[in-house]
Amino acid sequence: MKSIRLTRRELAAECIGRGLLAAGTPMTASTLLAYWEEGHKQALHPTPHEVLGPFFRKGAPDTPNLRVSGEAGFPLRISGKVLNTAGQKVAGATVELWHADQNGRYDVQGYRYRAKLNVRDAGEYGVETFMPGHYNDRPAQHVHYLISAPGHKPLITQLYFATDPFFEGDPDRHWNKRGIVSHRALIRPVALYEGPGAPRAATVFDIVLEKA
Repeated sequence: MKSIRLTRRELAAECIGRGLLAAGTPMTASTLLAYWEEGHKQALHPTPHEVLGPFFRKGAPDTPNLRVSGEAGFPLRISGKVLNTAGQKVAGATVELWHADQNGRYDVQGYRYRAKLNVRDAGEYGVETFMPGHYNDRPAQHVHYLISAPGHKPLITQLYFATDPFFEGDPDRHWNKRGIVSHRALIRPVALYEGPGAPRAATVFDIVLEKA
């Protein structure tokens, strides 16, 4: 393991930056080190990168509702938080997302199934849409993401669904099938609901950004 040498001042700054310690709190060097080590154990891993793909379009609207009344498709809600590696919510982030329709086609002329969400101080986002379809080049259902935030590295990634038949009912075993998905963590559980109206699905996809 690589040796890391930090001064007492650097230890304190790291602990305060991770939200483990309040500024001005008196602390011995050994206690500071214990807080620092605990913070590294608790640190979140940045969300893995994925390819941008050829269908990104600038200028998507800031709207949480991508559904059109009467349009065919399985209703889907996607929600999540934008966090840093210390687990703190990131204010002022922009979350752009886009996906194919239920037939696997992208709208390359307009902005169907495209949104650019400005995440407020709460550091959370959510959209109402439909489950994307499959297409030959990338046969796993997916949603593209482009996330940016002040003081953080931009992130291009994708969300996949554990219920997708592509994973043959076992995403833990088949997550790397055909080399489509770069990391198992990008395949998220899907909750299915039945009630008044049509059945619907929901998934949570939290984004973890690295500091710039």
